Amino acid sequence: MGPIYSLGDFLDMVRRRLFTIACVFVLGCLVSLWLAASQQHEYETAEVLQITQPQIAGELAKSTVEGSSARRMQLIEQRLMARGTLLEIIEKFGLYADQEALTDLQKVVQLRTAVQITGVAAAREGFADDGTISVLTITARMPTADQAQQVASEFGRRTIELSIANRIDQARETLSFFAEKEAALADQVAALEAEVAAYRIENDVTLPGTIEFRRAEIAAMNEGLLEIARERIEIRRAADQAQATERPATARRLQEEAEQRLATLDAQEALLSQRKTALEASLQTTPEVERRLGAYERRMEQLQGELAQMTARRNEAEVGFRLETSHQAERLTVIEPAPLPDYPVTGARKTKALMGAAASLVIALLAAFLMELRHPVLRTAAQMERETGLVPVVSIPEMDTRPPRRGLFGLLRRRA
Repeated sequence: MGPIYSLGDFLDMVRRRLFTIACVFVLGCLVSLWLAASQQHEYETAEVLQITQPQIAGELAKSTVEGSSARRMQLIEQRLMARGTLLEIIEKFGLYADQEALTDLQKVVQLRTAVQITGVAAAREGFADDGTISVLTITARMPTADQAQQVASEFGRRTIELSIANRIDQARETLSFFAEKEAALADQVAALEAEVAAYRIENDVTLPGTIEFRRAEIAAMNEGLLEIARERIEIRRAADQAQATERPATARRLQEEAEQRLATLDAQEALLSQRKTALEASLQTTPEVERRLGAYERRMEQLQGELAQMTARRNEAEVGFRLETSHQAERLTVIEPAPLPDYPVTGARKTKALMGAAASLVIALLAAFLMELRHPVLRTAAQMERETGLVPVVSIPEMDTRPPRRGLFGLLRRRA
């Protein structure tokens, strides 16, 4: 300890440097009181939001809002901490109105520092981390208790509104995309059907579905022609038999009847043959027409498949949009509103003043010790013996020849 080896040396140093110690201590106390008085109290409160799960299981009605809740909350936090949003909140509650020297940018920085948004991850299912958040805490620290509560509640309300708006917008955009895609595919199918119909008319090709009917009609006509041929044979045989067995007058009459029936059958056969020829001509197509019709059919099947798939997706998007608009999907709810803080979170001014006084006393003693180190002097016989090993024969005290003064300074000088 340099010149300080015992409690007596320490007390002797305090007596000699009492004036310096007192000045440093008083100055430190004044500084501590000024700092404690100029300190502004801060109040802190927090609002807790819970991310509730969908009311309907995802296997039954799946939401179209994809992505983890942590990423969505991060995007919402970025929008909340935007400069325009913070200026709206500052103007709404009159924050930092007593600090007129602050610019808008400085106010925004202070509010960003005063508000903290933290999330608590949900329990994992297995070893995979899906980025799901269960609880969101919004903490606000402001100069007054009312402002802290108002700011925390305002950020909580805006967080819920932004979450709902973002989910509904995403679901609406998804539904709009699939609806537009479905309408475009339906228009393509209708245009292709019109093109196929025009091509069939242009190339005199029967419409789909009538080919089987006409083929069945041709088969029925073939059977009719065979029946006519059988009747004609029977009529001729009957006429030949009558000619051989009947009397001439009877045979002549039967021959005339047979000729009339044969004429009727000839007319029926001609009509059926003409109709059959027309039907067969309508079924005849060229290889190029068949190739083109096959390409049309493949294109139609492809478009109809895409249309069916898009219709299914549009139905799913519509279900997701209804879930979002009816607030039955994932949503934020307030489980713990921001309370009005009772006490400031900063330390008490009296405590800080006492801590400053204690620090001032330590600094004053340290300053006195440093002064002793700068001027090492053997002041007592014990110090002389300890430092040199020589025992002094006699000790002559220092005589103060200055006239005594009254008051505090005189007392301090006499003690020094």
